[in-house]
Amino acid sequence: PAFETVHVIAIVIVVGAITRLDLRLAGLVWRDRPVTAVAGEMLPWTWTAFCVAAIFGLLLFASKPMQYVGTAFFDVKMILIVLAGANMLFFQYFIFRSVKIWDRDPIPPIAAQVAGSLSLAFWVSVVICGRLIGFV
Repeated sequence: PAFETVHVIAIVIVVGAITRLDLRLAGLVWRDRPVTAVAGEMLPWTWTAFCVAAIFGLLLFASKPMQYVGTAFFDVKMILIVLAGANMLFFQYFIFRSVKIWDRDPIPPIAAQVAGSLSLAFWVSVVICGRLIGFV
């Protein structure tokens, strides 16, 4: 229970921090703030909490690997985490390169909006799948 509690708290911090950046990328909040400022504030929280969540998630997995591997919600959760990571890498290496041009724009370019929206959808789905793992 202690490992699960730490894992859940870390996921809440990951999703909470990344949601703030994703909503800015979607042009829905903080339109007067530069994207780089929001990213600079949120990403340290996101990465630290993600590392904690991953460590404790691996410890939870190690306790009952065969039970988790056969669970559809676990498999989907892992796929969604990979997709969220791929989305982040694509954003970082292709879209964010031009941030100097649109950093202060109230509504970022469509590619940034799509990346932020996808990220939010992936992480909300990760939480839903993680919660449903306990019911099957």
